[in-house]
Amino acid sequence: MHAPSPMALLLIAIVVLVLFGRGKVSSLMGEVGKGITAFKKGVKDGAEEEKAEAKELELNSTDDIAKARAELAAERAKLDADRARMSADAGLRDVTPADQNKL
Repeated sequence: MHAPSPMALLLIAIVVLVLFGRGKVSSLMGEVGKGITAFKKGVKDGAEEEKAEAKELELNSTDDIAKARAELAAERAKLDADRARMSADAGLRDVTPADQNKL
């Protein structure tokens, strides 16, 4: 398929301007430019976030490994405490009588 000639492009541009007006076409092109800029910024931010996450995951020394283990132990202790609190709360909420002697 061949590219349209410069005369055909000029004719298309004139038809678009006549149909939509200069203001509408100008605002549309401005919006397209803003969209492209936002897309490029998003791609750049995403790449920076990936680098930051990769840097966080690197465990190069024994100090980093020990720190990660301590954080995991603290998280496990917190979860165990939450589980114990929830089971205690469930026991307190049960207000049904435990009588075995019903009439």
